Amino acid sequence: MNETAKAPLVISIQSQVVHGHVGNSAALFPMQAAGLEVAAIPTVIFSNTPDYPTLRGAPVPADLFADLLLGAEERDLPQRAGWIMSGYIGSVEVAELTADFVARAKAANPHLRYLCDPVLGDHDPGLYVPTELARMMRDRLLPLADLATPNSFELAYLTGQPIATLSDLRAAASDLRLSDKADLIATGCVLDDTPQDQLESVILGADGVQRLATPLIPVALPGTGDLFCGLVMAGIAKGRSLTRAVASAQRLTGMALAHAARVGAREIVLYEPVFRQELLQL
Repeated sequence: MNETAKAPLVISIQSQVVHGHVGNSAALFPMQAAGLEVAAIPTVIFSNTPDYPTLRGAPVPADLFADLLLGAEERDLPQRAGWIMSGYIGSVEVAELTADFVARAKAANPHLRYLCDPVLGDHDPGLYVPTELARMMRDRLLPLADLATPNSFELAYLTGQPIATLSDLRAAASDLRLSDKADLIATGCVLDDTPQDQLESVILGADGVQRLATPLIPVALPGTGDLFCGLVMAGIAKGRSLTRAVASAQRLTGMALAHAARVGAREIVLYEPVFRQELLQL
Protein backbone atom coordinates (compact mmCIF):
# COMPACT_ATOMS: atom_id res chain seq x y z
CA MET A 1 0.00 0.00 0.00
CA ASN A 2 1.46 3.38 -0.90
CA GLU A 3 1.36 6.35 1.43
CA THR A 4 -1.48 8.14 -0.36
CA ALA A 5 -3.74 5.07 -0.03
CA LYS A 6 -3.48 4.91 3.74
CA ALA A 7 -6.52 5.76 5.83
CA PRO A 8 -6.42 8.97 7.90
CA LEU A 9 -5.10 8.26 11.41
CA VAL A 10 -6.73 9.61 14.56
CA ILE A 11 -5.27 9.19 18.07
CA SER A 12 -8.24 8.93 20.44
CA ILE A 13 -7.62 9.38 24.18
CA GLN A 14 -10.80 8.49 26.07
CA SER A 15 -12.48 6.11 28.49
CA GLN A 16 -13.13 2.46 27.73
CA VAL A 17 -15.87 0.18 29.09
CA VAL A 18 -16.49 -3.56 28.84
CA HIS A 19 -20.28 -3.23 28.66
CA GLY A 20 -22.02 -0.45 26.74
CA HIS A 21 -20.82 2.40 24.58
CA VAL A 22 -19.13 5.45 26.08
CA GLY A 23 -15.77 7.08 25.36
CA ASN A 24 -13.72 5.06 22.90
CA SER A 25 -16.30 2.30 23.21
CA ALA A 26 -18.74 4.70 21.50
CA ALA A 27 -16.45 6.72 19.21
CA LEU A 28 -14.12 4.02 17.88
CA PHE A 29 -16.65 2.03 15.82
CA PRO A 30 -18.14 4.92 13.82
CA MET A 31 -14.69 6.30 13.03
CA GLN A 32 -13.45 2.92 11.83
CA ALA A 33 -16.65 2.25 9.88
CA ALA A 34 -16.17 5.60 8.13
CA GLY A 35 -12.72 4.51 6.99
CA LEU A 36 -10.36 5.96 9.58
CA GLU A 37 -7.46 4.26 11.31
CA VAL A 38 -7.81 4.87 15.04
CA ALA A 39 -5.16 4.47 17.75
CA ALA A 40 -7.23 4.19 20.94
CA ILE A 41 -5.53 5.04 24.24
CA PRO A 42 -7.67 4.43 27.37
CA THR A 43 -7.81 6.89 30.27
CA VAL A 44 -9.99 4.62 32.42
CA ILE A 45 -11.07 0.99 32.02
CA PHE A 46 -14.43 0.25 33.66
CA SER A 47 -16.87 -2.63 33.49
CA ASN A 48 -19.74 -0.25 32.71
CA THR A 49 -20.90 3.31 33.25
CA PRO A 50 -21.32 4.54 36.85
CA ASP A 51 -25.13 4.54 36.72
CA TYR A 52 -25.30 0.78 37.36
CA PRO A 53 -25.46 -0.73 40.88
CA THR A 54 -21.83 -1.88 40.64
CA LEU A 55 -18.76 -0.49 38.92
CA ARG A 56 -15.55 -2.46 38.40
CA GLY A 57 -12.22 -1.36 37.00
CA ALA A 58 -10.23 1.79 37.62
CA PRO A 59 -8.62 4.84 36.06
CA VAL A 60 -5.47 3.91 34.18
CA PRO A 61 -2.51 4.56 36.54
CA ALA A 62 -0.40 7.51 35.48
CA ASP A 63 2.75 5.43 34.97
CA LEU A 64 0.91 2.96 32.73
CA PHE A 65 -0.74 5.77 30.78
CA ALA A 66 2.63 7.48 30.29
CA ASP A 67 4.03 4.16 29.02
CA LEU A 68 1.21 3.84 26.48
CA LEU A 69 1.88 7.37 25.24
CA LEU A 70 5.59 6.55 24.94
CA GLY A 71 4.70 3.48 22.90
CA ALA A 72 2.57 5.61 20.58
CA GLU A 73 5.51 7.99 20.11
CA GLU A 74 7.91 5.10 19.48
CA ARG A 75 5.65 3.99 16.63
CA ASP A 76 5.70 7.58 15.23
CA LEU A 77 1.92 7.89 15.58
CA PRO A 78 1.98 11.68 16.17
CA GLN A 79 3.94 12.17 12.96
CA ARG A 80 1.45 10.02 11.01
CA ALA A 81 -1.77 11.30 12.56
CA GLY A 82 -4.01 14.03 11.24
CA TRP A 83 -5.86 14.47 14.51
CA ILE A 84 -5.66 13.78 18.24
CA MET A 85 -8.94 13.77 20.11
CA SER A 86 -9.51 13.53 23.85
CA GLY A 87 -12.63 12.92 25.92
CA TYR A 88 -13.17 11.73 29.50
CA ILE A 89 -9.98 11.82 31.57
CA GLY A 90 -9.95 10.04 34.90
CA SER A 91 -7.32 11.92 36.92
CA VAL A 92 -5.35 15.16 37.12
CA GLU A 93 -2.12 13.24 36.50
CA VAL A 94 -3.48 11.71 33.28
CA ALA A 95 -4.74 15.14 32.20
CA GLU A 96 -1.24 16.57 32.69
CA LEU A 97 0.30 13.73 30.71
CA THR A 98 -2.27 14.21 27.94
CA ALA A 99 -1.52 17.92 27.70
CA ASP A 100 2.22 17.26 27.51
CA PHE A 101 1.67 14.57 24.86
CA VAL A 102 -0.52 16.82 22.70
CA ALA A 103 2.04 19.64 22.95
CA ARG A 104 4.91 17.32 21.96
CA ALA A 105 2.87 15.79 19.14
CA LYS A 106 1.94 19.17 17.67
CA ALA A 107 5.56 20.29 17.86
CA ALA A 108 6.65 17.14 16.02
CA ASN A 109 3.89 17.43 13.40
CA PRO A 110 2.83 21.00 12.52
CA HIS A 111 -0.12 19.65 10.49
CA LEU A 112 -1.58 17.74 13.44
CA ARG A 113 -4.82 19.12 14.88
CA TYR A 114 -6.41 18.51 18.27
CA LEU A 115 -10.09 18.04 19.15
CA CYS A 116 -10.74 18.54 22.87
CA ASP A 117 -14.07 17.34 24.22
CA PRO A 118 -13.97 18.63 27.84
CA VAL A 119 -16.08 15.90 29.42
CA LEU A 120 -16.87 17.42 32.83
CA GLY A 121 -20.60 17.12 33.45
CA ASP A 122 -24.09 18.01 32.28
CA HIS A 123 -27.14 19.92 33.46
CA ASP A 124 -28.78 17.06 35.35
CA PRO A 125 -25.84 15.43 37.21
CA GLY A 126 -23.80 18.65 37.35
CA LEU A 127 -20.01 18.45 37.56
CA TYR A 128 -18.89 14.82 37.82
CA VAL A 129 -15.12 15.29 37.83
CA PRO A 130 -12.94 16.91 40.52
CA THR A 131 -12.71 20.70 40.28
CA GLU A 132 -8.92 20.44 39.91
CA LEU A 133 -9.39 18.29 36.81
CA ALA A 134 -11.84 20.85 35.39
CA ARG A 135 -9.23 23.57 35.96
CA MET A 136 -6.61 21.46 34.20
CA MET A 137 -8.98 21.09 31.26
CA ARG A 138 -9.50 24.86 31.12
CA ASP A 139 -5.87 25.89 31.66
CA ARG A 140 -3.86 23.20 29.83
CA LEU A 141 -5.91 21.20 27.34
CA LEU A 142 -8.37 23.68 25.83
CA PRO A 143 -5.65 26.24 24.92
CA LEU A 144 -4.05 23.51 22.77
CA ALA A 145 -7.28 22.74 20.92
CA ASP A 146 -8.02 23.43 17.28
CA LEU A 147 -11.60 22.29 17.86
CA ALA A 148 -13.46 22.18 21.20
CA THR A 149 -16.84 20.53 21.77
CA PRO A 150 -18.21 21.43 25.22
CA ASN A 151 -21.89 21.00 25.96
CA SER A 152 -23.74 24.06 27.21
CA PHE A 153 -23.27 23.08 30.88
CA GLU A 154 -19.53 22.60 30.45
CA LEU A 155 -19.18 25.88 28.58
CA ALA A 156 -21.05 27.73 31.31
CA TYR A 157 -19.02 26.05 34.08
CA LEU A 158 -15.65 26.70 32.44
CA THR A 159 -16.35 30.38 31.77
CA GLY A 160 -18.79 31.36 34.54
CA GLN A 161 -21.09 32.63 31.79
CA PRO A 162 -24.74 31.46 31.88
CA ILE A 163 -25.85 30.29 28.44
CA ALA A 164 -29.30 31.59 27.49
CA THR A 165 -28.73 33.64 24.33
CA LEU A 166 -26.48 33.73 21.30
CA SER A 167 -24.72 36.73 22.88
CA ASP A 168 -24.02 34.57 25.94
CA LEU A 169 -22.44 31.95 23.69
CA ARG A 170 -20.24 34.54 22.03
CA ALA A 171 -19.13 35.88 25.43
CA ALA A 172 -18.39 32.39 26.72
CA ALA A 173 -16.44 31.50 23.58
CA SER A 174 -14.22 34.56 24.04
CA ASP A 175 -13.53 33.55 27.67
CA LEU A 176 -12.64 29.92 26.94
CA ARG A 177 -8.91 30.51 26.35
CA LEU A 178 -8.99 28.89 22.92
CA SER A 179 -6.44 29.94 20.34
CA ASP A 180 -7.46 32.59 17.84
CA LYS A 181 -7.74 30.03 15.04
CA ALA A 182 -9.72 27.43 17.01
CA ASP A 183 -13.34 26.52 16.32
CA LEU A 184 -15.90 25.88 19.05
CA ILE A 185 -18.95 23.64 18.81
CA ALA A 186 -21.31 24.31 21.72
CA THR A 187 -23.54 21.24 21.88
CA GLY A 188 -26.92 20.59 23.47
CA CYS A 189 -27.92 24.26 23.44
CA VAL A 190 -31.44 25.44 24.21
CA LEU A 191 -31.36 29.22 23.79
CA ASP A 192 -34.16 31.71 24.27
CA ASP A 193 -34.97 31.58 20.54
CA THR A 194 -34.31 27.88 19.92
CA PRO A 195 -37.42 26.37 18.26
CA GLN A 196 -39.59 24.30 20.58
CA ASP A 197 -38.66 20.61 20.79
CA GLN A 198 -35.25 21.30 19.22
CA LEU A 199 -31.63 21.25 20.37
CA GLU A 200 -28.86 23.20 18.71
CA SER A 201 -25.19 22.74 18.04
CA VAL A 202 -23.71 26.19 17.57
CA ILE A 203 -20.41 26.55 15.70
CA LEU A 204 -18.37 29.65 16.53
CA GLY A 205 -15.13 30.24 14.69
CA ALA A 206 -13.34 31.89 11.82
CA ASP A 207 -16.40 31.56 9.58
CA GLY A 208 -18.66 33.28 12.10
CA VAL A 209 -21.61 31.68 13.86
CA GLN A 210 -23.61 28.78 12.48
CA ARG A 211 -26.61 27.27 14.25
CA LEU A 212 -27.67 23.72 13.48
CA ALA A 213 -30.93 22.56 15.06
CA THR A 214 -32.02 18.95 15.46
CA PRO A 215 -35.17 17.36 16.94
CA LEU A 216 -35.04 16.91 20.70
CA ILE A 217 -35.31 13.22 21.58
CA PRO A 218 -36.56 13.00 25.19
CA VAL A 219 -33.96 10.50 26.42
CA ALA A 220 -30.60 11.16 28.09
CA LEU A 221 -28.23 8.25 27.57
CA PRO A 222 -24.55 7.74 28.43
CA GLY A 223 -22.30 7.89 25.42
CA THR A 224 -24.34 10.37 23.38
CA GLY A 225 -21.69 13.10 23.38
CA ASP A 226 -18.88 10.61 22.74
CA LEU A 227 -20.72 9.21 19.73
CA PHE A 228 -21.38 12.72 18.43
CA CYS A 229 -17.69 13.68 18.67
CA GLY A 230 -16.63 10.45 16.98
CA LEU A 231 -19.02 11.20 14.13
CA VAL A 232 -17.79 14.80 13.82
CA MET A 233 -14.22 13.50 13.75
CA ALA A 234 -15.13 10.94 11.09
CA GLY A 235 -16.68 13.63 8.92
CA ILE A 236 -13.87 16.18 9.07
CA ALA A 237 -11.11 13.55 8.82
CA LYS A 238 -12.75 12.33 5.62
CA GLY A 239 -12.70 15.84 4.18
CA ARG A 240 -16.15 17.23 4.99
CA SER A 241 -16.55 20.83 6.05
CA LEU A 242 -17.07 21.36 9.76
CA THR A 243 -20.67 22.44 9.19
CA ARG A 244 -21.46 19.39 7.11
CA ALA A 245 -19.71 17.09 9.60
CA VAL A 246 -21.71 18.52 12.52
CA ALA A 247 -25.00 18.25 10.64
CA SER A 248 -24.30 14.63 9.76
CA ALA A 249 -23.19 13.85 13.32
CA GLN A 250 -26.39 15.34 14.73
CA ARG A 251 -28.56 13.31 12.38
CA LEU A 252 -26.76 10.02 13.01
CA THR A 253 -26.61 10.57 16.78
CA GLY A 254 -30.35 11.25 16.73
CA MET A 255 -30.87 8.04 14.78
CA ALA A 256 -28.93 6.05 17.37
CA LEU A 257 -30.80 7.71 20.26
CA ALA A 258 -34.18 7.04 18.69
CA HIS A 259 -33.30 3.40 18.19
CA ALA A 260 -32.09 3.10 21.79
CA ALA A 261 -35.40 4.59 22.96
CA ARG A 262 -37.40 2.12 20.84
CA VAL A 263 -35.62 -0.92 22.26
CA GLY A 264 -35.56 0.42 25.83
CA ALA A 265 -31.76 0.54 26.09
CA ARG A 266 -30.09 2.23 29.06
CA GLU A 267 -27.32 3.66 26.92
CA ILE A 268 -26.49 4.46 23.32
CA VAL A 269 -26.55 1.50 20.90
CA LEU A 270 -24.71 1.18 17.60
CA TYR A 271 -26.08 -1.91 15.88
CA GLU A 272 -29.16 -0.59 14.04
CA PRO A 273 -28.69 -1.62 10.35
CA VAL A 274 -29.55 1.71 8.68
CA PHE A 275 -27.26 3.57 11.11
CA ARG A 276 -24.39 1.21 10.26
CA GLN A 277 -24.99 1.55 6.53
CA GLU A 278 -24.89 5.33 6.75
CA LEU A 279 -21.51 5.23 8.49
CA LEU A 280 -20.07 3.64 5.36
CA GLN A 281 -21.15 6.68 3.34
CA LEU A 282 -19.19 9.23 5.39
